[in-house]
Amino acid sequence: MGTRTVLIVLFEGVQSLDLTGPLEVFSTANRLRGERGYAVTTAAPGGRPVHTSSGLLVTPDEDLGRARVTDLLLVPGGEGTRDPDPDVVGWLRRHAGEARQVVSVCTGAFLLAEAGLLNGHRATTHWAYCGTLAGRYPDVEVDAEPIFVRDGRVATSAGVTAGIDLALALVEEDFGRELALRVARQLVVFLRRPGGQAQFSVQLATQTASSEPLQGIQQWITEHPGDDLTVDALARRVNLSPRHFARAFTAEVGMSPGRYVDRVRLEAARRQLEDTTDGVMHIAHRCGFGTPEAMRRAFLRTLGVGPAEYRRRFQSGLRRERDADRHPVV
Repeated sequence: MGTRTVLIVLFEGVQSLDLTGPLEVFSTANRLRGERGYAVTTAAPGGRPVHTSSGLLVTPDEDLGRARVTDLLLVPGGEGTRDPDPDVVGWLRRHAGEARQVVSVCTGAFLLAEAGLLNGHRATTHWAYCGTLAGRYPDVEVDAEPIFVRDGRVATSAGVTAGIDLALALVEEDFGRELALRVARQLVVFLRRPGGQAQFSVQLATQTASSEPLQGIQQWITEHPGDDLTVDALARRVNLSPRHFARAFTAEVGMSPGRYVDRVRLEAARRQLEDTTDGVMHIAHRCGFGTPEAMRRAFLRTLGVGPAEYRRRFQSGLRRERDADRHPVV
């Protein structure tokens, strides 16, 4: 593939990391390739410098009004999306169709939605603003969980650093996994977070129980995914009847005990697949699935890939290097 043109739209109040995160991924890919794979241009209304939400002054390369894009159009988020610049929204309506791919980072999804570019599409944004996005733009199918969502030629990513994940996925698509992995190592991030991975671990995505017995059982479940975690067994641990326990747990945590256990076990298995070389059978038993087949079904249902394929795609690059050192190919 030859050089790919990238246009990044700037505006007053843009989030600096939404801009610089993907920019560093693309520029690092260029350096490691030894040639320019990405020709990146920034543009703002009138070509005027803009202040990021953190106060950094950024001077664009050109006037947005004269900018054109053929390959990738990237729209970052930031405080400036709360009251969108009509010049930015109007330009997106008129010219986004010229791009082969349109990408937003964080609340940049609001600018795409305001321009009508997400109508009929599945999309995501920062977890804290997914409800607002869904309420304001009912024609957009908002999914609050993934790191990023790709729907046809449009891709949207979650909060802030998720833009790096999406940019790495684009590098892998354009120039192959090996280059994307080298970029990830250079930036000291892992090339392993799939788009379908939740924005948060189950512990952060759920509420913390307010009563002490239920707080303790949440922690115990996390530390013992392979134990008997049926409602009856958990209720005995906190000296409650199964019915009372299930009702209280659901009310305080925000999901049923069974669903919570399923998510904890899946997360524990994912971490072990990413960070160890242990066999699927051992991981399945340790994480409470019982059999590799049960674990495989859970992975397919939630992540869309089986455990072996998940490991192949997302195992830590550093772990791969260590394994290669221990078991060199001869």
